[in-house]
Amino acid sequence: MDPIPALTVVFRGSKQLCREYSLVLEAKAIEHEALESGDFWLLTVPPALVHRAYDEISRYSAERSVTRSRPILIEPHPGAAIGAAGYGLILLITAYCTGIGLFGADWLTIGAVKAGSAGEWWRAVTALTLHVDQEHLLGNLMFGVFAGIGAGRLLGPGVAWASIFGAAALANYVEILIAPPAHRAVGASTAVFAALGLLAGLAWRRRLTLRERRWHVSAPLIAGICLLTLLGAGTAHVDVLGHALGFLFGVAVGWLYARAEIPRDHTAPVQIAAGIAAVSLICVAWLLALGHAT
Repeated sequence: MDPIPALTVVFRGSKQLCREYSLVLEAKAIEHEALESGDFWLLTVPPALVHRAYDEISRYSAERSVTRSRPILIEPHPGAAIGAAGYGLILLITAYCTGIGLFGADWLTIGAVKAGSAGEWWRAVTALTLHVDQEHLLGNLMFGVFAGIGAGRLLGPGVAWASIFGAAALANYVEILIAPPAHRAVGASTAVFAALGLLAGLAWRRRLTLRERRWHVSAPLIAGICLLTLLGAGTAHVDVLGHALGFLFGVAVGWLYARAEIPRDHTAPVQIAAGIAAVSLICVAWLLALGHAT
């Protein structure tokens, strides 16, 4: 092969690879030239740029040769809409009972998150079903149904909603422990953000098992934080602490589920048992709240 005056060959091979490496050097503003030589193509650079050219080509080749794991295909669980309908029904029934003051009780007072009431643990659950007005209720119904259907398709409706209410109740209880003395809060929004966190945690953990770039791995978590920032903060009446705690506990639950590959089956008994457990917890919490009020 005749030498090329004043230029050094940094690559000799196929036309396709030569073009790829040429784009790499062009992106880094490295002067170069692609030439055809018989059955091969040459990529040449001035001698002073040889080390830079080799370095960029080596970096690109190393990244190009990484074998990426294929994402695991997840078959959606059936019945996600049923779980979302159950969530909506619970909120509507509680709203009706609150509106008529059933059993002569002030449901908002006896069921709200109340700072310093650690002994009344049921407030962490009952507060998730209460709302101060129709706008508050409709907003949580809409966002909760969408987030819950997504979680239900991944985990099954029973496991998903039991996990959402469990994470949200735990978030409310922590809020009871650490909130300022005069703090009061109600609303299913903590559960809505727990559902968003659950989805983010599941996606984040599953991406960690793939050989992806750092930003690609963190994308689900970043998206969830952005939603928390946009929807979870607002006026002085918004329970920012509850939203943030709900999201964090949801992320933790989703991460653990993805790590443990839960649930491993699609059996109806598991979903039904989890759903019954969630509804039973809400019923027991309200029985304790009403009994405590008398």
